[in-house]
Formats: sequence, structure tokens, C-alpha cells
Amino acid sequence: MEKIDFAKGDGLVPAIIQDANTLQVLMLGYMNQEAYEKTCQENKVTFFSRTKNRLWTKGQESGNFLNVVSMRLDCDRDTLLIHVIPQGPTCHLGTQTCWAGEKDTRFGILAELENTISSRLNEGITEKSYVASLKEKGIEKIAQKVGEEAVETVIEALRSNDELFLNESADLLFHYLILLQAKGFELDDVLKVLEARRK
Repeated sequence: MEKIDFAKGDGLVPAIIQDANTLQVLMLGYMNQEAYEKTCQENKVTFFSRTKNRLWTKGQESGNFLNVVSMRLDCDRDTLLIHVIPQGPTCHLGTQTCWAGEKDTRFGILAELENTISSRLNEGITEKSYVASLKEKGIEKIAQKVGEEAVETVIEALRSNDELFLNESADLLFHYLILLQAKGFELDDVLKVLEARRK
């Protein structure tokens, strides 16, 4: 990492803490040179407390450590972005973030799509709801659709039309999300399996 410019902030730089899996911003703290070096050595985020005028490792009392995955320096070399795997809630008030938000392991439009699929699966069949009508046909039909979309995606991957490939990929992902929820799961459950494998 390039040399951090601690001088601009009178010896401190802001450290933005972000969940490595969800990309959700968890908190903001400050580091001096010593806190940064301790973080690098222990792979657990250590801040400099401006109110207590000392170092403190997040989780040293609660056990809710922030395990470092990566650190990046911004273009002005005066702000850190730290990706972490949090052990438990980040905020001292017991919430997942210091903005009182609940943990959201889904990303943007995928979160909206999962919510829409969930409501369609639970509202019953309507003339306008493709998802509900697919559910009515049973889990075998949903699984079959995933298989069909997977085959179509593979076919387009072997061709040169990128637009068709991306469209088939979107269809595959959409039907896979339906299958997950029809089986009682969400994308979050799959991400947890991937996270466990990474360890």
C-alpha cells in the first residue's frame, strides 16, 4: 500500500468499514499510524479513539471483532476502505451497522427481485403473475425451467451474440431465485455456504 498521509488529519485518517460479502457500510472510525500497524499485524480492526485518546480494537470487550479481508487507500492517500468479516453486530447498540440497519446480504436489484418473487409466491395465482402460475405447477416445473434456462445459457455462451447470452443469463438467474424460494431458501443461504467454503 502507498504511504498513508496521516499529516492532513493531524495524525488521523478516516477508516470506512465495509462488509466484505455484502458491501454494506458498517461503521466509520479513525486510525493513527499505530492503529493502522496493529490492524495489519493482527488482522483485526483497531481504531484510535478521539474521545479516550487511546487505541481500541473493535470487539475487545464484546467479542464482535472485525476480521480484515483487505485494505485500500483512496486517491488522496488520506482515507482507508477496509473490507471485513464481522463477528456479530458492529454497533455498540447491538445493530448490524452504526446506522441501525439490519444486515442485508443481497445486492441492490437482487434484493428487490427476491422481495417481488416472495410476494408473488405467497399471494397465490393471478392472471398477471408468472411466478405464482409457475408455483402452481409445482417444484418439478420450476426445477425444469431452471434446467432449460441453464441449457440455453450454455448454448449462447458458445455463440458470438453477447446480448442473447446476457439475456439468457438473466433468465437463468431469475428462475434460480424462484427455485430457491420455492425450496424455502434465499440467496443469502447460498452465500453462507460459499463463505464457509472460503474458510
